[in-house]
Amino acid sequence: MESLVFAGLVVVSILLSLQAGHILYMMIYTWDQPEAERLAKGPEELVEPHLSFTAILPARHEEAVIARTIDRVVHCNYPATLLQVLVVCSADDTGTIEQASQKIDELRYDGIVNAAMVVFEDEPINKPHGLNCALREATGDVITIFDAEDEMHPDIFAVVNTLMVTEEVNVVQSGVQLMNYESNWYSTFNVLEYFFWFKSRLHYHARHGSIPLGGNTVFFKRALLERIGGWDESNLTEDAEIGLRMSSLGERIRVIYDDEYVTKEETPPTLQQFIKQRTRWNQGFMQTLSQGSWREMPTFHQRALAFYTLSFPYVQAFLGLYMPLAFLTIFIVHTPVPVALLTFVPVLLLTAHFITAVVGLYEFTEAHGLKATPWTVVKMAFTWLPYQLVLAYASIRALRRHLAGRRDWEKTQHIGAHRTPIDDVVEKEVSSGA
Repeated sequence: MESLVFAGLVVVSILLSLQAGHILYMMIYTWDQPEAERLAKGPEELVEPHLSFTAILPARHEEAVIARTIDRVVHCNYPATLLQVLVVCSADDTGTIEQASQKIDELRYDGIVNAAMVVFEDEPINKPHGLNCALREATGDVITIFDAEDEMHPDIFAVVNTLMVTEEVNVVQSGVQLMNYESNWYSTFNVLEYFFWFKSRLHYHARHGSIPLGGNTVFFKRALLERIGGWDESNLTEDAEIGLRMSSLGERIRVIYDDEYVTKEETPPTLQQFIKQRTRWNQGFMQTLSQGSWREMPTFHQRALAFYTLSFPYVQAFLGLYMPLAFLTIFIVHTPVPVALLTFVPVLLLTAHFITAVVGLYEFTEAHGLKATPWTVVKMAFTWLPYQLVLAYASIRALRRHLAGRRDWEKTQHIGAHRTPIDDVVEKEVSSGA
């Protein structure tokens, strides 16, 4: 029995070490690959506007943030004749409809007529269904999605127009970055997850042709979306699913993360909201793994990477159950020295993860004109393990929902914590023509 315990510890330690090592490699991928770092940056020169765009803003209970987002999109630095904005809501969301309609009426009074409401009354009431409803009303050559709280760069359409015209690609994923890294104890780690995911890890996925896309600031040629039938309305992570489906079709997906052009967002305002959001993401990955469209990818490497990515919530759930057992064995099991040393390797790799996160914090803050303090690093050190436990709990919660067949959409609240008073002043000046 003792030998079996030691063998189990060795196997688990090796698997965890490989997992942690690979994730660490993906976190630093663009820094390690000069070509990937070059591709991550936006184009040096922008070409003349050629493509027309339809920006879809799916919104539900977003009364507090939707009006400003509409205003920001329609005032982007792109010809109004080539830009359509569609705000999509379910009919029962009267608060958001009222705020969005009021803003659209104001814009029309000012002579801006390229914004409209799309209201649906049928089910399911979720984001992918709303996107499909808006797709039927879209007229642009290119479809993009922005969430209701997004702060997109005014040149983002010009950037994507340049990439699609000069590189002849049908799909572009631009960077999304959470900003409010000091709002609460978990927000720093959440911000850094986005930083490494969009700045590095997505470039690794794109390089190998197996990429789960993000939920916004992603641009599709409309003809391609219509050809594949739009988004999967049963999937809780329709963004990841459609990315892998397009990878199966052999579409080359262009990824950029330029600090200047990122779309700014906020972390969920409460721990409960964060857990619900992460639960939905994990369950969506489980759904996509079960549905199996990733099996249609042409190469074994693509399929293996898709399986590895989609199965990660199961790994996190296992870790949540394994960690208490691992700590218990420290006190009740006397392991041989070689086994003890081997089981310590995952700890060393987790330490490397933490150090990389700290370096990422300083790079993120410097790129966005913010300032990281030693206190932030100290807070990270004390909350690193609790954050991993929260992630594990969210995965376990997702697994329970998945096994129970629950597919209801748990909405994430947005309060605009990433929006600053300075941004408000600048935006008012831009909107007024000052």
